[in-house]
Amino acid sequence: MKAARCTEYGPPGGLSVVELDDLRPGPGEVLVRVHAAAVNFPDVLLVADRYQVPAPLPFTPGSEFAGVVAELGPDVSGPPVGSPVAGAVLTGAFAEQVVVPVASLRQVPEGLDMVHAAAFHVTYATAYHSLVTVGQGSAGEWVAVLGAAGGVGSAAVDIATRLGMRVVAAASSQERLTVARKLGAEAGVDYVHEDLKLRTRELTGGGGAHLVIDPVGGDHAEAALRALRRGGRFVTVGYADGKIPRIPLNLVLLKDLVVRGFEIRTVRQYAPEAVAAADRALAAMVRDGMRPLVSRVHTLDEVASALTEVAERRTTGKVVLGLTS
Repeated sequence: MKAARCTEYGPPGGLSVVELDDLRPGPGEVLVRVHAAAVNFPDVLLVADRYQVPAPLPFTPGSEFAGVVAELGPDVSGPPVGSPVAGAVLTGAFAEQVVVPVASLRQVPEGLDMVHAAAFHVTYATAYHSLVTVGQGSAGEWVAVLGAAGGVGSAAVDIATRLGMRVVAAASSQERLTVARKLGAEAGVDYVHEDLKLRTRELTGGGGAHLVIDPVGGDHAEAALRALRRGGRFVTVGYADGKIPRIPLNLVLLKDLVVRGFEIRTVRQYAPEAVAAADRALAAMVRDGMRPLVSRVHTLDEVASALTEVAERRTTGKVVLGLTS
């Protein structure tokens, strides 16, 4: 099989595509023939050895995929061979085959092709849990979404709008704000050229946002926190800016704010009921026509370019590698 390989840590340009032996599933595992794999910012961090969990060299990067079940491991009863499935792993998805625990797989929501299925779960589940499970957002509330044209950001705008929330999109250019408005954002802030705190308060009628979803981090996090109204909630999701922010806790004290985090990798372990509820809600939205924003599809041979685009934040929505057609 063909697979992308990281043999030394560094920028994505160091990746190569090589031929490896075909995989075989072990007990409790399933072999999936990968049709498409999404590119996420943590993939960039893993290749650079900057992620919270290191990946020993050499390894095949890639965490989010969709494909067809090719073989079941010993004592695995399903899903049947030939079933369309999607899943997530720490590494291994940028290859024509991936072996995963059967519990890591889920059925592809009806209506999604393989490219959109690969781009769907990690970002849309992250966005849903950040908005609802953790952020406790409700219809009519103002939600400020940072990085609103990125993977998680665009998903958060899409879901929040469908749930009746009022979205202030925050992004780094007017072009990106246009993308967010097409997804339903009611207002926008160009946080490169505008004061995020003051503009958000102005757009929300002076009171400020009820909820902030922040997958960006960096210097904009504190301004977004200051843009919350009293009793507001701030959910930190990731650090695409590359810098983990330090929040002055006196801001939390003075305005009675709630700061929480969400991380998709472990949610099934500590909140299985919330995961099931989110899966049902997202499947219903897909049936109603919701689709992830996919801005570009690359071949596996273009994996270094795809990761570089994501690393340099030159994309909107999701970038996907198309593998087996």
